[in-house]
Amino acid sequence: MGKAKKEEEAVFLRKKITLLRAFSLLIGSMVGSGIFISPKGVLRNSGNVGLSLIVWFACGILSLFGALCYAELGTRITKSGGHYSYILETLGPLPSFLFLWAEYFAIRPANSAVVSLAFGRYILEPFFAPCAAPLPAVKLVALLGYYIVLILNSWSVSWSARLQTFLSVIKLTALALIIVPGMMLLAQGHTENFQDAFNSQSLALDKLPLAFYAGMFAYSGWFQTSFVREELVRPERNIPLAVIVSVITVIVGYMFTNVSYYTVLTAEDVLASQAVAVVSNILTSVIPILVALSCFGTMNGAIFTFSRTLFVASREGQWPPLFSMIHIRRHTPLPAVMLMFPLVTVMVCVGDIYHLLNFFSFSRWLFIGLATLGLIIHRHRHPELPRPFKVPLFVPVSFTTICLFTVGMSFYSDPVNISIGCVMVLSGLPVYYLVVRRPIMFSPFLALPNWCLNGHLTYVLVVKQRR
Repeated sequence: MGKAKKEEEAVFLRKKITLLRAFSLLIGSMVGSGIFISPKGVLRNSGNVGLSLIVWFACGILSLFGALCYAELGTRITKSGGHYSYILETLGPLPSFLFLWAEYFAIRPANSAVVSLAFGRYILEPFFAPCAAPLPAVKLVALLGYYIVLILNSWSVSWSARLQTFLSVIKLTALALIIVPGMMLLAQGHTENFQDAFNSQSLALDKLPLAFYAGMFAYSGWFQTSFVREELVRPERNIPLAVIVSVITVIVGYMFTNVSYYTVLTAEDVLASQAVAVVSNILTSVIPILVALSCFGTMNGAIFTFSRTLFVASREGQWPPLFSMIHIRRHTPLPAVMLMFPLVTVMVCVGDIYHLLNFFSFSRWLFIGLATLGLIIHRHRHPELPRPFKVPLFVPVSFTTICLFTVGMSFYSDPVNISIGCVMVLSGLPVYYLVVRRPIMFSPFLALPNWCLNGHLTYVLVVKQRR
């Protein structure tokens, strides 16, 4: 009896995420490809240097508001799964399934493809300078990097977390190597690129939502601890502490980095470059490698957290139970980790960084806005629940309003890509009513024979019975 109980406990995802690892996960997820590719998108869609810096700061404050909302949700709702679990618990099963549908078919593969392409571009750019790296080579290296991260996350949770901690140091080092030379030049009086920073002739207010999408993409990752809530040590203390310290650190770092970019480069240089950090920092040949490693860390964090979303969704009965299984010896959610492999491969092969960014940003910020709306509703419905951490009401109200307003305005700014994203979300409706709401759901997966497990995979939690 005792031995059977010990074997059953051995397959659960364990509490291995300490405060340091949580901080590393957040830093490693936020500081990635975004700060190295988004400056071009922010500048192009804002119109001038001055407004682009305001957008960067506003995106940082907005991210801090969102992080505080998610910190409260993470202390109130004890499940892993991030956006999915919060929407499920506050708004119900239909919105949560639509998020899951969009997350699998649009948000995560497109986001992973963007980061992978940035990884490939920064690895190859120095070898082909001053010419651009050939696109097929960039895509090949991007896929290679993504596959390496997949293998690592299939192999070990501990090693994935350790790598994330190491790469977080690399990311901060890369930012320092960009910031320090730029600040030195600025101190020497090189301010010519900031002359006429608010030139009204180049304003592009109709594209401003897309500038926010680009900026928020660079900050995205502040919600990553919510995906691994069940694996966090002392989550009531460590979630708020980790998100507040990490987001403020990133805001300061990003503002200094952008000022350094514009100290070294003109606005035209930024718009013309596909790899801003390579062009802006000619003082060292190390910077492209550090930036590529930074992107590698972002890929690692994304795979690490997304597999937990599918894991939780399977337990809730909204995804095939196959994905609530973990490797019995490695303790990794192997099926969930490998699920993204085909879609990311396709999007890397056929996609472009900036079109992909607009495509998935619509869905991502729509559902993040719904999750924080759910926080307001959950507070009203359950005032009796313990609240280890609570933010003022104006924080979720402001964050939700801005998210939903930006999502609505983006239909005007980029109607084609946003419409595709909207259709992708709505395509989940018939699937929900035809499959998830049926008495027997995902029947091919519920009857897995014993030989399918082959001694390597096992259930860790029983799928909830339908009401």
